[in-house]
Amino acid sequence: MSLTVSLAGKVALITGSSQGIGAETARVFHRAGATVVLNHPDVGTTRHDADTLAAALNQQRPASALVLAADVANASAVEAMMTGICEQLGGLDYLINNAAIIRDRTLAKMTLEEWSSVIDVNLSGVFHCCKYGLPVMRDGGAVVSLGSIAALQGFYGQANYAAAKAGVQALMRVVSREGARRGIRANAIAPGVIDTAMAATIPETVRAEMLHQIPLGRFGTPTEVAQVALFLCSPLAGYVTGQTIEVNGGWRG
Repeated sequence: MSLTVSLAGKVALITGSSQGIGAETARVFHRAGATVVLNHPDVGTTRHDADTLAAALNQQRPASALVLAADVANASAVEAMMTGICEQLGGLDYLINNAAIIRDRTLAKMTLEEWSSVIDVNLSGVFHCCKYGLPVMRDGGAVVSLGSIAALQGFYGQANYAAAKAGVQALMRVVSREGARRGIRANAIAPGVIDTAMAATIPETVRAEMLHQIPLGRFGTPTEVAQVALFLCSPLAGYVTGQTIEVNGGWRG
């Protein structure tokens, strides 16, 4: 027996989807038939990268990918983005909170700006997207937010990142309760080390030490995270809500 996940007729917003896990999640949801909204903060190459991805997806299936710029740390920008989705696509079915930044430094050396910028994007950004996204989400929808193994391990130099991701995972448990009356499920994914441009900034000696602690003996791929997000939004996970799903190759520290 084979199972096929079809999201035909559904609309999915993936924040921070110009590259990495977000871009791959957009591709996976698009392959499942969804119309995808690619969000980017319009910093550096993010606009170009999102436009390039959208063009490729629209070539495969016309009018199936939309690009909207918004810094998730900016509540007004997020509200405007959600209004735009409602006006252009009629509403939202799936919200994937993927946008995140890192500003690693020890507590003693971390600046107030490095603390607040990570909290603003990684935690407040998820709050903004849920606050303004849920009102335009259709009943029976789903929210999936990216937490992190850092929330559990408390990696050295990641006080801001670990705190934000732990907050995201707790926030999803609250959203799961508040969205339940409308059949909206909310879950978090806590990836381990995933082979992305962000992970490539980790020093080689640290990467080798991390790899040694992973039972599967390798880092994860963006596709492996994206497929868990697809599962959590699909009817296959119809009774799964308020959970944090670890995708880490078995790493327990």
